[in-house]
Amino acid sequence: MERLWTPWRLAYVTEASGPSSGCVFCDAHGRGDAEPLIVHRAKRCFVILNKFPYNSGHLMVVPHRHVGRLAALEREEGEELIALTRLTEMVLEEAYQPHGFNMGLNLGKPAGAGVQDHVHMHIVPRWNGDVNFMTVVGDTRVLPEALEASAARLRPLFARATRA
Repeated sequence: MERLWTPWRLAYVTEASGPSSGCVFCDAHGRGDAEPLIVHRAKRCFVILNKFPYNSGHLMVVPHRHVGRLAALEREEGEELIALTRLTEMVLEEAYQPHGFNMGLNLGKPAGAGVQDHVHMHIVPRWNGDVNFMTVVGDTRVLPEALEASAARLRPLFARATRA
């Protein structure tokens, strides 16, 4: 039997994440600088690594405010969400040189939303051939970079991009 070591999943499997408000994004935002997955903060939104990514560099842009629909965002929140999505694309392009991107929102359980009541934009870098036999046959994703390493790679690029 082959084994894949994925120690980062222990918290998910054991639900050992501690006290929770019930919203992973509100909890992450509330931890401030102690949240290791947040790679950039802006006035109304933040950029966070997906804890269970489809690919290395899978990021999400999330409003600070707990709101479940695009239509419920304030104009400034929506504008910043799109501006940060654009910035995230540029940062990921520099950091990983992907061949393409998937970007999108899943609003509501029928649409595939894992977090149903806090809107968030997924930005997933994609490469030619990034789905291999492990995903197709083994129903397992192989990610070549730890989340901590992704965060360390991305934070300085966001900082430099927002200073410019």
